Amino acid sequence: MTDLQNDYSMHTHTCGQLRAEQADPAREVTLCGWVSHRRDHGGLIFVDLRDRTGITQVVFDPDVCPPEAFAAGERMRPEWVLRVVGYVRLRPEGTANADMATGAVELMVREVEILNSAETPPFALVDGIETDELTRLQWRYLDMRRPEVLSALRLRSEVTAALHRSFNKRGFLEVETPILGRSTPEGARDYLVPSRVSNGKFYALPQSPQLYKQLLMVGGIERYYQIARCFRDEDLRADRQPEFTQLDVEMSFVAEDDVLALMEDVMAEVLTAAGVATATHPELRGTPVAVEAGVCDTVSFPLPRMCYDEAMGRFGNDRPDIRFGLELQDVSALVAGCGFKVFAGAVESGGVVKAINAKGAGDLSRGEIDKLGEVATTYGAKGMAWIAFTSAGEEKSPIIKFLGDEVLAALKEALQVAPGDLVVFGADSFEVVSAALGAVRLALADVLDLPKSGHRLCWVVDFPLFKYDEDGRRFVANHHPFTRVKDEDQSKLETDPAACGSYSYDLIMNGYELGGGTLRIHTRDLQLRVLQAMGFSEEEACEQFGFLLDALSFGAPPHGGIALGLDRLIMLLGGFESIRDVIAFPKTSSGGDPLTGAPAGVDDRQLRELGIKLS
Repeated sequence: MTDLQNDYSMHTHTCGQLRAEQADPAREVTLCGWVSHRRDHGGLIFVDLRDRTGITQVVFDPDVCPPEAFAAGERMRPEWVLRVVGYVRLRPEGTANADMATGAVELMVREVEILNSAETPPFALVDGIETDELTRLQWRYLDMRRPEVLSALRLRSEVTAALHRSFNKRGFLEVETPILGRSTPEGARDYLVPSRVSNGKFYALPQSPQLYKQLLMVGGIERYYQIARCFRDEDLRADRQPEFTQLDVEMSFVAEDDVLALMEDVMAEVLTAAGVATATHPELRGTPVAVEAGVCDTVSFPLPRMCYDEAMGRFGNDRPDIRFGLELQDVSALVAGCGFKVFAGAVESGGVVKAINAKGAGDLSRGEIDKLGEVATTYGAKGMAWIAFTSAGEEKSPIIKFLGDEVLAALKEALQVAPGDLVVFGADSFEVVSAALGAVRLALADVLDLPKSGHRLCWVVDFPLFKYDEDGRRFVANHHPFTRVKDEDQSKLETDPAACGSYSYDLIMNGYELGGGTLRIHTRDLQLRVLQAMGFSEEEACEQFGFLLDALSFGAPPHGGIALGLDRLIMLLGGFESIRDVIAFPKTSSGGDPLTGAPAGVDDRQLRELGIKLS
């Protein structure tokens, strides 16, 4: 941690700065801060003075400070703002506090100035409080004085500074893109801003600078980055906010490996700045690295890579937490035609049967297993079959009698079953089984209390270009409509869009998607073909994306990039539960701001100026 610089302030030192070597009654020291605690010991008054760097014990001794200063010490209360002048001395023998960085010393007050008094705070400004989040957000400026909130904001600043250093030294230009733009309703809902000077027309707040950064590449910028504010009007979760911050990057004349190599170098520097141990093995650059579950204290680069199909097959989702095992295994061939109709029927109808062998879970109670089944049904499964192989050597399951000895033996061999294991099954379409068992896998990790300390990162690459939207009855982009089609699949755009792959990559950390990117389409013809595969007519494509299509016809270079969620990265690095914990003034899960009352109504005059009537 870097201490405050004191060249332009009312104090000579910060409250976290004083050490034993500064003890000297002839040396005057000035501190400014807030009263954290006050203790009156009958003749001596002790005050813990706090600023953002730490705490110093301040002593009001009537033999040292004048009567008016001692009287001020008697009446001050928590969160009063002080400026104190005195000298540093070593604490008396036996009174040092080893838990404080300044615990060996104290400041003997000679002069005090009360800069402001304070009302009693609505909650204690210490770590570990049980105050509900809504109350803390309502009084967020007080909540910030707590060390754990301050540490999150400090970490955020350090990571952001590391990002700037990393990109600046690699020749990237930081360019600001517009906040007021045009609505492009592909993807999440836009926040719309009515225009007063163009009645009936609207700006949209950017969900991403995607189109602007591509235009920067057409403009010859070549290497761009930005710490960008983005906005999405979508349902909220612990790791989502209506406004958020992302690292936005774009590069010209690159292949996919170039983008991944750049981001690995940047991430290594960022993790180091955040105190995470890293190791780099240049000899492995450009080669696929196998993914191995297990806790690792050091993040090694280059990062492991797996294709989308592998991630879905092994982990049931495209953002796998690779800090533990419990991988999905396809047992469709073993159970095809068996006596258990659920398994046989799934295979016969073109679906799959997959299993997880949860080592050490064989003695779970029936109630605990049923709870895992509830997780599966929440994610679309009709149920969850299971076989418990208890540590006592028993085999318990409602389905064993339907499988037969031969199928059961084959399953045990394929899944490497031992006494004490629990095997859970999913049987349905590939999509349903992946979602259900992927969720059960995470639940099992919690039930078994599998170690998930440290950080594990990996790339998931080669996503399908499209996914089919059943409600809209059309193909939509898996990442965004500007993603470049795999060269070998471009001939399938009109005949088999579902079979088209893409140059795409997501960076995964601890089971969260940190962000994703793609190589972009850089020719007008291919961009139009992709939009038409999504159901746009040429007229509709030109109406909505004409400026981009025009730009691509003026010598656009091959280009690609990535965007990472800065809030989510800070949350994971700091070990916080929600991105709200790492944002200075976050919104609640319903999108409200308890501090200011936003969103709020506006008066009729403002609505008339905008030409808007409320229904």
